[in-house]
Amino acid sequence: MATVELTTGNFDEVTEQPGIVLVDFWADWCGPCKRFAPVYERSSEKHEDIVFGKIDTEAHQEVAAKFDIRSIPTIMAVRDGVIVFAQPGALPESALESLIEQVQALDMDDVRKQLAEHAEHSH
Repeated sequence: MATVELTTGNFDEVTEQPGIVLVDFWADWCGPCKRFAPVYERSSEKHEDIVFGKIDTEAHQEVAAKFDIRSIPTIMAVRDGVIVFAQPGALPESALESLIEQVQALDMDDVRKQLAEHAEHSH
């Protein structure tokens, strides 16, 4: 499956669906983003069960602001509507594959429980 262009309009709809969604925050002027693009594209072809989204931070600054994206590229992983990973920096292919395996291996019931506990403690 090729990468999906994310926009302000479809971002929530795509990232809130069940399953795994990766998001690549990028911009046209960013050299590392351009070098990372083919790596991301290759991974998207290997993992047809995962949505590989890309969002242009220049065109959709409000989405970048909402997630406090300060440097690009930033890779974010969302599983079942929950952000489980976000880190700036282009990943080498092996690290991207490793991230995908880790996200696939997560016990989402456990993740939700931890989030709920964290929310209770932060009030």
